[in-house]
Amino acid sequence: MSDNKLRCALVYRLESGGKAVCVAKYDHAGQYETHGGADSSLYGGRDQSYAEAVAGVISGDPPAGLSQSGTLGGFKVVQSDQHQVVYGADTDGLCCACISGTQYPSRVAIGMLQDLYKDFNVKYGDASKTAAENSLSKKAKSILQDVCKKYEDPSSVDKTSKILGQVDAVKGQMQDNIANMLKNTEKAEDMAAKSEQLNEQASVFKKRSTDLKKQMQWKNLKMTLILGGVILVIVLIVVVPLVVRAKKLAS
Repeated sequence: MSDNKLRCALVYRLESGGKAVCVAKYDHAGQYETHGGADSSLYGGRDQSYAEAVAGVISGDPPAGLSQSGTLGGFKVVQSDQHQVVYGADTDGLCCACISGTQYPSRVAIGMLQDLYKDFNVKYGDASKTAAENSLSKKAKSILQDVCKKYEDPSSVDKTSKILGQVDAVKGQMQDNIANMLKNTEKAEDMAAKSEQLNEQASVFKKRSTDLKKQMQWKNLKMTLILGGVILVIVLIVVVPLVVRAKKLAS
């Protein structure tokens, strides 16, 4: 998986035959040598240590364009699907290298190797010319360890990475804000739709209430008319015989 983590720092001696001999190494990630190598073919498979695998990379494509003595140069950057190797050397054959994730900025890795070279060359530059393989790892551990700790977070030593990190943070915040705005907009639209629906329901209820009121008024009117008619009939039934009898008596 690609990342921006720093894995390890290594120092090699480049011999005339093109072979790279590792004289010092520091496993900052604490995983490659423990497992006997990484999964990527760049490091030779799990049957080789990371130091041997990187030595093979350097031997196959050594630093080029070296001209100034006492300065690390000729940097090369080699990537696999999982890892990145950055290395450079001086004119005397002292080579510094590091392994990182593929997202680790190569310019930061080069700065790290230049710092490593300055300190290592002062103390062990002469010794490295004849040192046996891995013989300076313990002696130079503090140098390699300190430079790895200094550069393990690229944003802390690289202004560009820091700015990019800040930009990503702002970008993420803006995306969150936009997402919240869209969410609020959706809520507002949903509330507006619900309000419109309630208004429609209120209109329907009002119309039904009006219709029901008219129906009740008509029913009341009908009942009133019927009741009036019944009373009128009763009155006629009572009054008409009386009137007829009164007329008979008068005649």
